[in-house]
Amino acid sequence: MRQYFPSLRKTLAVLALAVGTLSVPAAPAFAADGGGWKAKNDDALLLDVRSGQWRVGDGVRGYQTDKGVCVDFGDVILALDLPVRLDKKSRRATGWLFKESRVITLDRDLGVVQIVNNESRINPGDIYDTPEGWCVDTQILSKWLAIEVTPDLSNSLLVLESKEKLPFELAEERKARAGKVRPPQTFDLSSLPQADDTYRFWRTPSVDVVASTGVRKDKLRGATFDARYEVYASGEVAGASFDARLSSDNEGVPERLRFRAYRTDPEGKLLGPLAATHFALGDVSTVSTTLGPQGSAGRGAYVTNRPTERPDSFDRTTFRGELPDGWDAELYRNDQLIGYVQSRGDGRYEFLDVPLLFGQNSFEVVLYGPQGQVRRDSRLIPVGLDSIPPRETYYWAGIQDAGKDLINVGLDDPADTDGWRGGFGLERGLDARTSIGAAFTSSQFKGTRRNYLEGSVRRALGPALLEVSAASDFGSGYALRGQALAQFGETSVSAEAALFQNGYQSERYELDLQRLLALSLDHSVRLFGEKIPVHVEARHRRRTSGDESLEMIGRLSFNINRINASTEIKWEQEKRIFGNDPPSRLDALFRLSGRIGRVRLRGESEFGLSGDNRGFRESRLVADYRAGDRSEYRLELGYNAAGSRGRVAAGYTRRFDKFALTGQLEAASDGSVAAGVNLAFSFGPDPRGGFRVASEKLAATGQALAIVYTDENGDGIRQPDETLHKEVELTAGLSGRGQPTDAKGATMIDGLQPFQPILIGIDESSLPDPFVQPATKGIVVTPRPGIPFVVELPLVAAGEIAGTLQKEGGRILSGVDIDLIDSKGNIVKTTRSEYDGFFLFEGVPYGKYRLQISPLAANIVGVDIRLQASAELNKARPMVELGIVTATSAARIADARNNTGGELDAADK
Repeated sequence: MRQYFPSLRKTLAVLALAVGTLSVPAAPAFAADGGGWKAKNDDALLLDVRSGQWRVGDGVRGYQTDKGVCVDFGDVILALDLPVRLDKKSRRATGWLFKESRVITLDRDLGVVQIVNNESRINPGDIYDTPEGWCVDTQILSKWLAIEVTPDLSNSLLVLESKEKLPFELAEERKARAGKVRPPQTFDLSSLPQADDTYRFWRTPSVDVVASTGVRKDKLRGATFDARYEVYASGEVAGASFDARLSSDNEGVPERLRFRAYRTDPEGKLLGPLAATHFALGDVSTVSTTLGPQGSAGRGAYVTNRPTERPDSFDRTTFRGELPDGWDAELYRNDQLIGYVQSRGDGRYEFLDVPLLFGQNSFEVVLYGPQGQVRRDSRLIPVGLDSIPPRETYYWAGIQDAGKDLINVGLDDPADTDGWRGGFGLERGLDARTSIGAAFTSSQFKGTRRNYLEGSVRRALGPALLEVSAASDFGSGYALRGQALAQFGETSVSAEAALFQNGYQSERYELDLQRLLALSLDHSVRLFGEKIPVHVEARHRRRTSGDESLEMIGRLSFNINRINASTEIKWEQEKRIFGNDPPSRLDALFRLSGRIGRVRLRGESEFGLSGDNRGFRESRLVADYRAGDRSEYRLELGYNAAGSRGRVAAGYTRRFDKFALTGQLEAASDGSVAAGVNLAFSFGPDPRGGFRVASEKLAATGQALAIVYTDENGDGIRQPDETLHKEVELTAGLSGRGQPTDAKGATMIDGLQPFQPILIGIDESSLPDPFVQPATKGIVVTPRPGIPFVVELPLVAAGEIAGTLQKEGGRILSGVDIDLIDSKGNIVKTTRSEYDGFFLFEGVPYGKYRLQISPLAANIVGVDIRLQASAELNKARPMVELGIVTATSAARIADARNNTGGELDAADK
């Protein structure tokens, strides 16, 4: 039952006054300064201080005099938190009132009070000596404070009125605003129950299949018939994850086979003494070095103990992954669209040497499929002190037949690949700001075997990160490079200088390059109330022939009504030693991606703004319209100015439970026409038995089978006779949601991001009985591609815990967040006290709990987070009424030499 508890201090004071009136025959008399009125118990008052809607302090004492009402000056100082020092011994008060400029000096012996430069006499009746201290007439107090101080005796109030908001009012408003802000809930996933993720010798793989067939007719080849397929599988073998990809040519003949076995462990517990975080055999990707070979993909082996999200170089990174036929990919950095690629036939996408900025770099690769599929892969790459290994040693080693799949049918020409390459590298943090690195690599470049030895020193200096590196190709060639990343205010700066001597060449830089100077700036400008990211870059190159070139790039990114767009302008001028200089080039590139209602748009256009290539060059636009949960239309438009060829294609996708089917028609201005059908489906093991077929990609993403049951004996283990629950909705992460459970209490959750821990829990709002609640926040799953995990989520009986929150002294605490903590120290629920201090925790699973004030709320109201309150819920006691719960004031440390706000001498307390 809800109760209102009045101020304890006021209640005790009133009782004390009443007892004193009945039991004390005569009170000592205190005469006013020069007046005839004497303080008596019958005239004593206890007033609440009110200013507008705010109740201020814990009340003030006073008396009703022959001239009006006086209030205790010490109580006023405390209630209004005035920085005034009152000293009875010296009969002086000094400090300031509301503003530092309103300095007050009150001297009872001299009989004067001075506020700023205005001095006035203390007249009889202005201040009275009472048992409590100095009692100041409210009219005089109004003059001192420059506000209206009005006693309302019928309601036991002291009302303050001011034309301007007083400091304590502003403070209360700030507290109220802060009280409305609930910090986002964050969980320490490691402290929550974890799903079994033990690798096994064999787990049947999940398989994604994409098959397409079509007919095409053009003037060159006439009518042709195409049939292609792609099969991608993921599973486990010999205690490691594996994936494989088989693709065919246009005649349906197997052409490429890739296979990879790998393990990833961010904690670095792989391969015993090697403490590896990742190793792979088969189709692997190697790292890029600073001045040597570029990272590549091919068959080989790779091992490292580097953090899984650490980029190859501190100033740039590479993104590489699977991209099925007919898909395209976009790359975003800090919500800016910076890259776009289409499928290229080998089933991969690559974004090479993507620049990094000082600070946080939030990347997202978005993949779009022909049936309307959307896949997202996010990475957060910090650049700063995190780029320095904290007195640790990182290594990597790998060997690879670059560009070769495990099996390439009909593609065995050595000229089609980059040959074998390999190497190893070390990086060591000397201290928190300095690291050194070294690498040896060997690769084939332009038909010549080249061996590279590289070394580098990296140093963090304030808001900047510097690196100096050098390399030799074991011949006469060498290279030097300096790179700096910095951030000044909201501007990110990147600078690079590189020198190549005696014919040094590598994949990371252009041929015949002798010197490179580069500078780039990234800044956000405010335009029409929005922040618009701007990128400006300049590059100067000098070649071994003496020719020079200057390149300027500017990029403007903006977001308008969910449309992310970027415009890039590129200008280039060459200066040649011999012959005439070619004309300068000015090109423009425009990209967009986003939604307008149900239509998702993606496109880009290229223009030449000067020189012989002036004018429109090429454009492509894709529009996908989602007609419902299962249907989608696609329209593609394209035009190439060089070939004077326009193209239009229209498609329709229908997603069924087991597969997705797409039909497409295409026509071009050169007379060519095409029609095709695309079929996509996946199949894999069903933890409930047998196999299942789905339109969702199972091999490329993670899966979980969730079972919801009543844990009747409270042991956390599902028993055969325990009740299963249907129509219960689940959550996956912050925004994911699975289908409701079936009659057997189970549901499959697909599309989970591999190797990213995610919390799978029960949506409490879907439970029909409020007295049945989840036993835990959920189960943490670290998904692996193609592997279905089983998650059992228990429900338990629940009850309620209620009480009333107040501060020491009896002041009610309203709008304060209170945490409910279980026996393991986890925050189970959070509630907020109401206007009268009442709080209620509903749907609390049976168990033992304690309460605490949320840290943010405790800081706002100035109390200790700890509460002396606990409760135990069980079948015999499903509801607990705690009564009054008192919060202890936070300890304050004051320097005796400083006069802090509202401080009184010990003699006055």
